Amino acid sequence: MKDLKCKNYLFQSLDRSILETILKKDTAKDIWDSLKQKYQGSTRVKRAQLQALRKEFETLHMKAGESVNDYFARTLIIANKMRIHGEYMKDVVIIEKILRSMTPKYDYVVCSIEESNDLDILSIDELQSSLLVHEQRVHRHVVVEEQALQISYGVQQGGRDGGRSTYQGRGRGRGRGRFVFDKSNIECYNCGELGHYQWECSKRARDQKANYAETKEEMLLMAHTNSLDVAAEHIWYLDSGCSNHMCGKREFFFEFDNSFKDNVKMGNNSCLSVHGRGRIRIEMNGVIHVITDVFFVPELKNNLLSLGQLMEKGLAVMIKQGKCKIFHPERGLIMETQMTHNRLFVIIVTAGNSSVAAGIRPIHQQCFSSAITDQATLWHHRYGHLSWNGINTLQHKKMVAGLPHFKSIQQICEVCLAGRQHRDSFPRESMWRASRILQLVHADICGPISPNSHSNKRYLITFINDFSRKI
Repeated sequence: MKDLKCKNYLFQSLDRSILETILKKDTAKDIWDSLKQKYQGSTRVKRAQLQALRKEFETLHMKAGESVNDYFARTLIIANKMRIHGEYMKDVVIIEKILRSMTPKYDYVVCSIEESNDLDILSIDELQSSLLVHEQRVHRHVVVEEQALQISYGVQQGGRDGGRSTYQGRGRGRGRGRFVFDKSNIECYNCGELGHYQWECSKRARDQKANYAETKEEMLLMAHTNSLDVAAEHIWYLDSGCSNHMCGKREFFFEFDNSFKDNVKMGNNSCLSVHGRGRIRIEMNGVIHVITDVFFVPELKNNLLSLGQLMEKGLAVMIKQGKCKIFHPERGLIMETQMTHNRLFVIIVTAGNSSVAAGIRPIHQQCFSSAITDQATLWHHRYGHLSWNGINTLQHKKMVAGLPHFKSIQQICEVCLAGRQHRDSFPRESMWRASRILQLVHADICGPISPNSHSNKRYLITFINDFSRKI
């Protein structure tokens, strides 16, 4: 009966997952020995656990923003575990560890405690109470500073007169003095111009109408923008949340493996079936690229390019100032796209199996590899259209580590011709002047000007009479 009672106590105190592992034990002693062997272990296991706890105790530091109570709790939990595994630890060791691992904002309090107290007789509770008092004082100072900032901001921005700061007080004369806030440096959130607020903007009514029309659109994740007047199958979305390239058109694949089967999970937790994978050839700006390991998902209505998969191929992705650029490690920039008005990055390509039908042999290249194969032209572009003599100097003098040896072809570069052609400067004085009215008229046009004028004009044209200088 005593054995059964002891077994009953053990069964009630154990978790179900642990209980199922000891059901075959007959006596309470067998159960106890099994649990002792599993969770307490031998002397070697205890020593290994103690070494891990010592390392954790040595590397323990207070985190930024962590409260005193939380840090004391973490420290005491580790210290108590070390004591359970046989470590003899005095309170002074824990106190010294806490004092030297506090954040910098407690430095002067730590110095004060070490100078005014004997750490050998100081208890952990006394140390915690001293640090809690300091923590409360720091929080009070932060709250007071935040309230002062809010009051200062409210004085400048508040008031019924739309942002004018008013100072009212007794002056030397009768009445009250009034200080009007200078709005010359205030930028309007609506039009971006200086000198007025958003609610004062004259363009607000027109922009509100445009914003209302924009909210009537379906702002879906894969919604087509109105500015992209192309078919949906020629649009590829750059997606950082997509784990793999995916396409829903079977005719786009020029190499296809229909034995591959898999499932992909969408954002609404639904699953779509993958009926194969292969390679797709796309054309952008006259350059043909090959995308590898593309999943064929027949139910998918939009084509997706996984940024993560592109980075696995060695490409670099940079998103900055509303543009997404993709760089090849050897060929530089190979793709650039502007963010659309609904915050998407899309690329327009020419895809399909028309090249296969025309008898073109499949291109065996890496994903998004450049079509430039001439080393001389490639390095001429990389160095910002450096002259051929300059490239030869870099090679002969070995001024660049890793620059391959190639023969300079001295070919004509159209970009260099367009960018370096000479243009005569405008003369300061005319060699001939008109002798009568309307004999010579100078005309000039300026535009398009941004932003538009109040009457929505974008261009300005002038006519100047050379004789009278009348405009």
